[in-house]
Parts: sequence; C-alpha cells; structure tokens
Amino acid sequence: MKEEFLWTEVYRPKTIEDCVLPKSMKEIFQKFVNSGNIPNMILTGSSGVGKTTVARAMLEEIDAEYLIINASMYGNIDTLRNDVLTFASSVSFKKGRKYVILDEADYLNPNSTQPALRNFMEEFSKVCGFIFTCNYKNKIIPALHSRCTVIEFDVKNSDKAKLAMCFMKRLEKILQAENIPFERNVIAEVIQKYFPDWRRIINEIQKYSISGHIDSGILQNLTEVSISKLIPLIKAKNYPEMRNWMYNNTDVDAEQFFRAFYDYASEYFKPESIPLLVVLINKYQYQHHFVADPEINLMSFLVEVMVECDAI
Repeated sequence: MKEEFLWTEVYRPKTIEDCVLPKSMKEIFQKFVNSGNIPNMILTGSSGVGKTTVARAMLEEIDAEYLIINASMYGNIDTLRNDVLTFASSVSFKKGRKYVILDEADYLNPNSTQPALRNFMEEFSKVCGFIFTCNYKNKIIPALHSRCTVIEFDVKNSDKAKLAMCFMKRLEKILQAENIPFERNVIAEVIQKYFPDWRRIINEIQKYSISGHIDSGILQNLTEVSISKLIPLIKAKNYPEMRNWMYNNTDVDAEQFFRAFYDYASEYFKPESIPLLVVLINKYQYQHHFVADPEINLMSFLVEVMVECDAI
C-alpha cells in the first residue's frame, strides 16, 4: 500500500490540538509549541499511542525543518555520520532550529550509536534539536536521558473512557470521509480490543473496510487466537506436533497469541502454574520486538511453557 492510501498517514493529526491525548499531556506539548522552541525530548510508550505523530505535529506547528529516521532500519553509525551529520550541520531554510526525529530509538546500539548521538547533541545544540521515540526507555542510555525532557505516554484509568470516545469520533469522521457505512457498536468493539494502540485500530478498520462496510460480520475476525488445540500438545509434551502447529500458523498475530494465553490461563493451566506462565508471557512478549525470527521466539515460548507449566 502506498503511503497516501494508508489512513494512518492520510488522517494523521497535524496539530497538537487534534491529537488524541490526555488533557495534562496535551497541555505540556501545547506549551512547547506556543513557546516556538521544542527541547530535546524522549517520547516513550507502547506502540501506536501517537509518539511520532506528536513529534511531527509540534514541529509542523512551529514550521521547523526536520528529518525523520527509522532507527530500527537505519540506526547504524554510518547513518549518523552521513544523514544526521549532514542535516544537522547544514543551514536551515527556515527560521529557528532544525530537528531530527529518531523513531524507535530503542533499537539504536547503546555502545556505539547512542554515545555518538550524545556528542552530536552537544556539538549542534544551537542549530539542531533531537526527538527520540521509543517503546522501552530503559534501552536509551542515561547520557541521552540527562540531555532530554522525558515524557511517558501512559493512559490513566480516569482518562481511558474519554480518550476512547474521542477516538470513536475520529474513526467516524474517517469512515464518513471514505464513504464507508459502519455500525457504532462494531467500532467500539475494535477500540476496546486494541486500545490505546491508535495506529493498530485505524489499520484494522481500514483492512475490514475493503468489504465496503463495517458491520458485526467483522467481529468474528476479532476473536482471540484459539489455543485449545495447543493445550493438549503442551500437556502431552508433544514437541513435533507443536512444531507442526506453528508451521501451519506462521501468520499468527503475536500480540493476540500471548494475550490468549494470559486471558485463558485459568481455563487451561493448574493454579500453581499460572504465576510462572504470566512471567513467561511477559518475557517472550518483550523479546518479540527485538528478535531476528519471531517464529522461533513463539516456538521457544511454547517449549518453555511445555517444560515449566502444568496444563489441566
């Protein structure tokens, strides 16, 4: 799909006011915009909550020149020496400082790339600012933390209902603009399932809109990954059949996969095994974002569950 056809890009908020954020957080970003000067920042939080959107919106509002680098793909030291150094050291065509947005900065090498960035931030501090977005702030070295304003995109329970309603209205406007008929209860179901991953919610709605309408028929596709066939294999310690299951389900959604084990733990595992199961879910869910082969990571999870946990 070309970027201009991705709803996440076509309908990306252009201002802080249009971003779906808790009021207190929105006020902080708006103050930066009103001042006309954005400090070095680390924006941290789970996937899809709007970190990059906020960074871009702030810079667009102050009409700053900026460069975006996907650190998970181009975060090596050569990129810094070439793209970042060239951009940061050149004269801006606009007033004020230039900015570099390093998206998914937790993929940057903490032993080489991140220390080099520290030096760049000091050398070009008068002409160029840096905004890091990351899912895991603990993977950013302390030297960068100390040079940045750190803002966590965490949603308090008291804000959840209001934010979900705001995003409901946003989705309704998108679907109306795309001339896609929809049922509000179905939209609410999708929001509830993926909240607060706004990007995932929009992508799921766009995927199901291909049929020409959004109705209760898509809810069947939103059910959790079925693990009922895996449990007997785990109980029997049948590795070959588990491997076959994984081979036939390589397109499984990892988030739904782990969530299914968490949600149905009490139905399939003995009570004394559930605490360890939760620890394993957390461990492999975290690893999934960094491993070279996600399938092997999922299979390793199943093997460890098979060895350490007792299924009913």
